[in-house]
Amino acid sequence: MKKAFYKLLAKLNKVLLPSYSKQQLDLAKATKFQMAIIGWRYLITTKALD
Repeated sequence: MKKAFYKLLAKLNKVLLPSYSKQQLDLAKATKFQMAIIGWRYLITTKALD
């Protein structure tokens, strides 16, 4: 149940949130908000893969 929830969140992240790797964002120049989105996507992706 928990893993299915994270997989659903990962799919929603992919659709709704911007992909900064495709935009070639430099992490040194990223704003705090952009870093928060990157962290959120990372957290959900790792939990969905476990």
